[in-house]
Parts: sequence; C-alpha cells; structure tokens
Amino acid sequence: MKPKLIRWVLAHEPIDIFIRAAEKFIEVVNNKAPGRFNIEVLTLSEYSEKYNKNSNHITKHDLLNFMDDGKIEMSQMYTYVLSKYNKDLDALDLPFLFRDHDHATKVFEGEIGEKLLHGYTTNSKIKGLAFTYSGGFMNMPVNRKIQNIKELVGINVRVSNSPVAKETWKELGANPVVMDVEHITDGIKEGKIDAGESSWPRIYSCKQNEVAETILEPNHRLLLTNIIINKDFLSDLNDEDQKIIKEASIEAGRYERSVAVAEVEPTKERCKKDGIPVVKLNDTDLEIFKKAGEKIYKEFENKFTAGLVESIRTLH
Repeated sequence: MKPKLIRWVLAHEPIDIFIRAAEKFIEVVNNKAPGRFNIEVLTLSEYSEKYNKNSNHITKHDLLNFMDDGKIEMSQMYTYVLSKYNKDLDALDLPFLFRDHDHATKVFEGEIGEKLLHGYTTNSKIKGLAFTYSGGFMNMPVNRKIQNIKELVGINVRVSNSPVAKETWKELGANPVVMDVEHITDGIKEGKIDAGESSWPRIYSCKQNEVAETILEPNHRLLLTNIIINKDFLSDLNDEDQKIIKEASIEAGRYERSVAVAEVEPTKERCKKDGIPVVKLNDTDLEIFKKAGEKIYKEFENKFTAGLVESIRTLH
C-alpha cells in the first residue's frame, strides 16, 4: 500500500524548535507505523517551491485556509489565531493563569486541554491534536533601561491579537500594538513599539537582543501553539492510525516544550554576558500586575464557557 502523504508546513520562528518537534513526530509515527506514512516537514518557502510554484505568494497567515482547503495536512498555529474558531482559547492568555509548567501540562494533557482542542473542530476543517509552549513563560524585550513595571506606562507594547492580551496592557497603562512576535525587532527599530511580549527562544533567533536594553521578566503567561491536522484527512485513517497520529502529536508537543524550556536559563545568562539586564518583577510590581489581572478576569468572566477559567485555576 502506498504511504499516506502528510505535508507538515511550518512558518513561525524560531523555526528550529518547530522543526525538531515535527521530527519527533516523524520518529514516533515511523516507530509505531513503519512505512504507512510519508511525512514531509516543509518551511513556507519549501512548500511554495514544491506545491505552490505558479500561485500567489503565501504567508503564514494563509496556512489555516490551506488546511481548510486540504492543500496541507498538518501545521502548528498560535492559539490566539485558532481562537477565531474557539473563543475559549483566549482564556489561556489570562495573566498568571498557570502556576508553573507542571500545572500547565496537567491542563493541556488532561480533560480541559482535550475540550479546548476539540472546541474548534465543529467550526472548521481543522482538528487540534496537542498543545506546545512555543517558548514557555513570556518575557519582554524593552528598548530602554527600566527597573519596574511602572516605567511601561504610556509606551507602545507589542501584543498578539488576543483581546485578553490587549486589555491586560491597557489596564497596566501601556498602549497595546498588535504585531506578530517575529516582528518585534523591526517594530522597535521603526519606532512602532518600545517593548513586546516575547519568549526566551526568540530573543536571539529573532535578533531581539539587538534592540533590547532590558529584558523584563513578568512570567505572566505562556506563548502557546497547537499542533493541528486537517480533520477530513484524519477521519479517513483507520482507528489505529488515528490513535498513532494523536500519540505522536502529544509526544512532539512534550518534546517541543522541553526544548523550549531548556533554552530559558542559558539565554538569560547569554543576555547578561552581553550586557542586557534581566529584570524580574519585585513584590510591589507583581502585586500591581496581579491586581490589574484580576480586573481582566472580571471583564472576561462571561466571555468563556462557564467554569472553564475556575477549572484551570483550581486544577492540582
């Protein structure tokens, strides 16, 4: 029988972490189902050269449409993008929702995570398979020397298109500017932003170190992605192969999270050696941030499925 083709297209930075996760997926699938799948891991440019040569230029923002149309079988996407199909994913951007990595893992790999992954299946041709961190808890490269969170009042801060993220920084007195995380460096250079929500693996891979005078470390939320698949492709597989694809995705998600988290401390040390101070929130700043966060919880308490946020906060 001819192996089934899976085109896994990746378009986010740092690309090496995403590729390594996809390679872990291939390893698991090939071990459990040898010869049954031909898995191609492709960057956007590689996909365009092979499958989209005579069509219009494509960007990462086209990937969901490509998956809906069956032009690709798998990808990874930020949860704030996937929230167009399931607004509950925006709840994951609430500040200080996760106590630590163990808590997050219990959420993502348990019943709550499965419901979130399933939540956008009915509104699209996309099936969620697993959560990945895409860099762990967030930090903020800032284009000036700062010592506390009050110094962010009035400046332009890059955020994702998440309504929760935007309202959080408004509450803290900053001006949220929607921008892709990969564009922070250019955004600062061009004067569009002064700081941005980012993650440790992106500081050097996206050259954010070149514009950062300080790295603020609020650790207020996680930068999350989902491993996703075209649900028609998945449903055409037999039950055994569907199970293997799911298991391999979970393993790939775990691997990516471990790789991303392992980069945190070495990157901090590299920043310090390069003369970029890493500033943690002191107790006063942390209290300011958490008080602002509680206002955001109240503002959005009726925007998500009843009980979702409380179930995450109280999970042990």
